Amino acid sequence: MKDNQNMKNKWKSRLSIFTNKKAAKGASISFQVMWNLILLFIIILVIAGSFAGGVGAGYFASLVKDEKILPYEKMKKDIYNYEETSDLYFSDNVYLGKLRTDLDREEVKLENVSQFLIDAVVATEDEYFYEHDGVVPKAIMRAIFQEVTNSSVQSGGSTLTQQLIKNQLLTNEVSFERKAKEILLALRLEKFFDKKEILEAYLNVSTFGRNSSGRNIAGVQAAAKGIFGVNAKDLNIPQAAFIAGLPQSPFGYTPFTQAGELKKPEGIEPGLTRMKTVLKRMYDDGKLNEKQYKDAIAYDITKDFISRVESTVEKYPYLTFEIEDRAKRIMAGILAKQDGYDEEDLKNDKELKNEYEILADRNLRQNGYQIHTTIHKGIYDAMQHVKDNFAYYGSDKIEVEKDLETGEEKEIVEPVQVGAILIDNSTGKILSFVGGRDYHQKQVNHATNTTRSNGSTMKPLLVYAPAMELGAVSPGTVIPDVEVYLDPHRPNVPYPRNYDKTYSGLVSARYALTMSYNVPAMLTYRTIIDQRPAQYLEKMGFSSLVEKDYATNAIALGGMTNGVTVEENVNAFGTFANGGQFIDAYMIEKIIDKRGNVIYQHEVEPVDVFSPQTAYLTIDMMRDVISKGTANSLKSRLKFHSDWAGKTGTGQDLKDSWFVAINPKVSFGVWNGYDTPKPLEVRYKGLYHNARNIYLWADLINAAYDTAPELVSTKQSFKMPGGIVRRSYCAASGLLPTDACSKAGLVTTDLYNAKFLPTRADDSFSSGKYVIIGDKRYLALDSTPAEFTHSGVVISPKLFEERYRIPIKNVSQLIPNKDKWGGLFITDSKLVDNGKAPGAPSISHSNSKIVWNTHPENDVVGYRVYQKLGNTVKKVGSIPAGNSLVFNTQNGEYYITAVDIAGKESSPSNSVQIGQPAESTTDKDKDSSKPPKGEKPKDPPGDDSSSKPGTGSNPGDGDGEGGGDNPAPPSNEN
Repeated sequence: MKDNQNMKNKWKSRLSIFTNKKAAKGASISFQVMWNLILLFIIILVIAGSFAGGVGAGYFASLVKDEKILPYEKMKKDIYNYEETSDLYFSDNVYLGKLRTDLDREEVKLENVSQFLIDAVVATEDEYFYEHDGVVPKAIMRAIFQEVTNSSVQSGGSTLTQQLIKNQLLTNEVSFERKAKEILLALRLEKFFDKKEILEAYLNVSTFGRNSSGRNIAGVQAAAKGIFGVNAKDLNIPQAAFIAGLPQSPFGYTPFTQAGELKKPEGIEPGLTRMKTVLKRMYDDGKLNEKQYKDAIAYDITKDFISRVESTVEKYPYLTFEIEDRAKRIMAGILAKQDGYDEEDLKNDKELKNEYEILADRNLRQNGYQIHTTIHKGIYDAMQHVKDNFAYYGSDKIEVEKDLETGEEKEIVEPVQVGAILIDNSTGKILSFVGGRDYHQKQVNHATNTTRSNGSTMKPLLVYAPAMELGAVSPGTVIPDVEVYLDPHRPNVPYPRNYDKTYSGLVSARYALTMSYNVPAMLTYRTIIDQRPAQYLEKMGFSSLVEKDYATNAIALGGMTNGVTVEENVNAFGTFANGGQFIDAYMIEKIIDKRGNVIYQHEVEPVDVFSPQTAYLTIDMMRDVISKGTANSLKSRLKFHSDWAGKTGTGQDLKDSWFVAINPKVSFGVWNGYDTPKPLEVRYKGLYHNARNIYLWADLINAAYDTAPELVSTKQSFKMPGGIVRRSYCAASGLLPTDACSKAGLVTTDLYNAKFLPTRADDSFSSGKYVIIGDKRYLALDSTPAEFTHSGVVISPKLFEERYRIPIKNVSQLIPNKDKWGGLFITDSKLVDNGKAPGAPSISHSNSKIVWNTHPENDVVGYRVYQKLGNTVKKVGSIPAGNSLVFNTQNGEYYITAVDIAGKESSPSNSVQIGQPAESTTDKDKDSSKPPKGEKPKDPPGDDSSSKPGTGSNPGDGDGEGGGDNPAPPSNEN
């Protein structure tokens, strides 16, 4: 009770303060002071805040005052102008891969992106994305505070909109000025674009580490395909979460190394942890239910990482770089044309050309084009397989090179290289090619970029076809294959020479090409060189010609100053298949931009080069190369039949080996050689160099046929055009046959352009008498005894000396060493009478045979054999000097005499006794029958025992027979 009373007293005492007037007044004053202080503090805060806000706003305004207000179209162009890798295609829209770039990106529309991925990105990167207007205010205040206080931590863009602005419109610079511009542009972007457009752009812009080829990737489509091997629309929840987590640290979280290999478990763990964080945010944001969340957490994402995939440039290096180079040249032309330049401007101004090629290269790597090529995937792959497994290239050789950095010499192992190309005749499409043995060893495309001498494959292109076009030659034109001296620097050295350094005499142009003889080719070229036939090469796409090439004889055999590429050489042969029209080969069919517009489409533009008649005659001559000439080993190697015509070629000193052939569908050629020109092995594993290249050619075309027979073969043959006729000609002159030519059996036939038929016979071609000494024929004199002469056909070398403007020093070389030419001889092949009777010969015997040696005097044309019969002498035989010097006889005593070209006879040789002596006659008979010394014994009446002249034989026909099959001897080429 007492305590309660005390409490009441205390409260009364306290309350008395408010009832006490003096006390109440003091309290009121205190309250007013406190309130005024509070109001003042509030006012100060408001003023300070307003001041700070004004300062901040002013500062913000000062930072963005120079920023231009971007119109809608400009912002749209910049936002959607993200780099996208161009796609490459084989023919028929077969996907090849990506153009080589530092960043692999593939555009995708939002409707083709998994909703799981969209939810994962929003939940992780910008949870208020669908609510804000481009920025979050608290982020702005935080950025201002950090800038004013010079905080060591500077905030980046916080919303997806700001990140998109930073990536597409601004730099990555960390400054408040850049941040202020980012905010301003983000607000403006949100005004112009809806959330779906912004989100789509962001998903295509962001970087996501590396793919399974080790290449940097950007955009969710490239990420989905490069990490999991699926499209962005097919991602499951864990996969979507993994990709959504990558932008925070793309190379820290990526599962692949720079080599495209999967990281070790500890290297993958950060990415897995980040994936779980993303899944938790999706769950917290209500995008996943509990079951989905738990299943995704338990999911083993590592089993979804795809194995290493070779990049396009790794799998198809020759092809990728070739497409890139050609597409760049095309795009440079397009860009230059847009700026008012034409092709000639780029050709004549190297700096301008280089500038536009740089722009074109950048354009192709950034703008997501589709580049469609003519390359047939099946044929290309099959040819690479053949190339990799061919066993007869030849041995590797050592080349010593100087290191450009150290100056030291080092040894480089060089293999025999290969370049091959397959071209569709009617369109010029390059269907396939082989660029080399190994791109990583030598980064050069031997099919399109290496220039080399094309050897004898030049002969139909520059010699025979132009000469037929100009009316200087026909397939039946006769050309001397003899020793000539056409090198002005070495007038006493035969030049050119055939490969085996032998000569075949008078041959037709057809046979000269069939057997690839060098002398006839160069002699023919000299007859037209004043008409600059190298212009035909220009029309057929040879791009490396220089003025010197127009005036040199060596180019007839492939001796160009700069050489020619495999593509250009093979492409030129297609001119014959196209009836004389050149159709330039190409590889880029069309280029399509990412909006579907065709910005480039190849157009075929034929160039008239030869008449259809010239083209067909050249083809018909080249058919013989394969059927019975230097390429006859091909027949046993092909697995399909087609109307092939072609030409082999060998560079000087065997440094290059070629074979090019055409049929009505395609042109195909193969080159072999070392990168540093050096001789190929004549023989390797039992095969000559020529046969090895033909075998490779056959294996490659067989592979193409197995893959796409309809592209490389047809049952149709080359069609003969009108204006071609078959006519007879004399094989010894190329002119119309005479009676003498007919009697000699030298009339043959061939095809002619009706415009250029032979119109006259050879009036110097007539019957005559000749003698044979050894293997040579000489014109008989009027006094030459008939018993030693032969009847034949006489022709003068002047016909060929005048036609080809050369002296023929050894006229005997004009006669082919063939049976059918046995009765032909040259009028200027004369023996000079030495003015005296021959010396007496010497004989011996063996059983019933008399034998003797060739007389040492060069004008001896034959020998007479006499038998002593007691006191009489009887001539029992006449042996021409060209026959075997043996005489079969019966028992008796014999001697011989030598007879010269003028008919003078030697004194008797020594006598030999065969068997028992014959019965003697009277001395009177002996004395009356013995001829005086130096006089010719009289033939007994009725004696016809003179032996018939014989002729040597050699298989084969000078105008129709080719070499043997493989292993073939070296061809007569240079």
